[in-house]
Amino acid sequence: MSGIKIGVLGGSGLYRMAGLSRVESRAVETPFGSPSASYAVGELEGVDVAFLARHGEGHWILPSELNFRANIYGFKLLGVDWLISVGAVGSMQERYAPTDIVVPDQFYDRTRHRKDTFFGEGLAAHVSMADPVCSELRAILLEAAIASGAVTHDGGTYLCMEGPQFSTRAESRIYRQWGVDVIGMTNLQEAKLAREAEMSYATLAMVTDYDCWHEEEEDVEVTNVLEVLQQNAAKAEEVIRLAVKRIGRDRPCPWTGSLRYAMITRPEWVPQETRDRLAAIVGSYFDDDPETKDG
Repeated sequence: MSGIKIGVLGGSGLYRMAGLSRVESRAVETPFGSPSASYAVGELEGVDVAFLARHGEGHWILPSELNFRANIYGFKLLGVDWLISVGAVGSMQERYAPTDIVVPDQFYDRTRHRKDTFFGEGLAAHVSMADPVCSELRAILLEAAIASGAVTHDGGTYLCMEGPQFSTRAESRIYRQWGVDVIGMTNLQEAKLAREAEMSYATLAMVTDYDCWHEEEEDVEVTNVLEVLQQNAAKAEEVIRLAVKRIGRDRPCPWTGSLRYAMITRPEWVPQETRDRLAAIVGSYFDDDPETKDG
């Protein structure tokens, strides 16, 4: 099961990918359990694309309940090496208004209960997260968002909170003092796991509200957010279409081979069970090692 080049993770409001042709539903099982839903696999702008509704069909999975590892590993099993993530966010700055698009270049972690690495159980690896999104894919998304006509902002810090509750007013005000730009509940774990899986990852942050710091706006409520989500979904679909066209069929992923110097465990010490579990990510490294070919 391989050969699909581009993956799309749809967030709140984006539960299907408009424009996909020859669509088929593909259920994928991973060593980490089941992804949020079956992947919708089809063709967009002449390129094979796999789409996954992050919160499941019908939006029934809370951010803290997401099986991030299964979602990312499932894309990897399908062959994806370019992963576009779409997520609803609150604005922490006056200049980012609802329905704007922010293309972040940094993350800040405020989560507490999430599994966010494929490694462990006999294999230690330490990937760099200094620049947590792929600069090449981020540039493509930025160009596509501008070309779509959406009000677009280049760069910014995405604070990833635990949820599912929205922020208290005190938290919201403190986050603003920290200088963060948008706040969401999902994308950082995806960025970490995509980096470990040697995938190019970037985020389209779709602004839905001003969180609760803004004294002249209504406090964030689901009813208010839902109205903006519908507008954002149509914008996101057009940006993704343009981005897929720019990536094309043959653009090489810049993160291929990046794990080679991140794994520090001697190959002969890695348990076979761990090698098998992570075969889609690290299998080629063990296959290349003459000392480990016989297990």
